[in-house]
Amino acid sequence: MKKKYQGSSRTKCVLLQVLRKEFEMLQMKEREFVTSSFAKMMVVANKMRFHGENMEYVVIVEKVLRSMTPKFNYVVCSIAESKDVDTLSLNELQSSLLVHEQNMNRDSTTEEQALKASTSTSSSNFRRRG
Repeated sequence: MKKKYQGSSRTKCVLLQVLRKEFEMLQMKEREFVTSSFAKMMVVANKMRFHGENMEYVVIVEKVLRSMTPKFNYVVCSIAESKDVDTLSLNELQSSLLVHEQNMNRDSTTEEQALKASTSTSSSNFRRRG
C-alpha cells in the first residue's frame, strides 16, 4: 500500500510539473479571442488545482495580463494601474478585456469600411482619355 501511494505521489508530482510548464507557456495567439484564451488558461489552472496545486486567483489574473497580445498592452496597463490586481476577480478581468476587444473589433471594422468607401470613390473619379 505504501509503495502504491509513493508511486501515485511521484506521478502526481510529475503531472503537476507538466501542468506548471504548460501554464507558464500559455500565450494568447494573434487572432485568438479573449474568451478562448481565457478558457485555455482556466482549463490548465483547474487541472493544476485538481491535482493539488495551491494556486491563488491572483496568479491566474497576473498570468492572463502577461499573456495578452501586444494589441492589448494599453488595456493591460490601464487595468494594472486602475484596479488592485490582488483583489481583481477573474470575472471582472474577463469582462474588462472583452469590452476592450469588442471596441477594438468595432474600430477596425469602421476603419475597413472607411478605407473601402474611399477606395471606391477615388476609383470612380478616374476618367479615361481616348
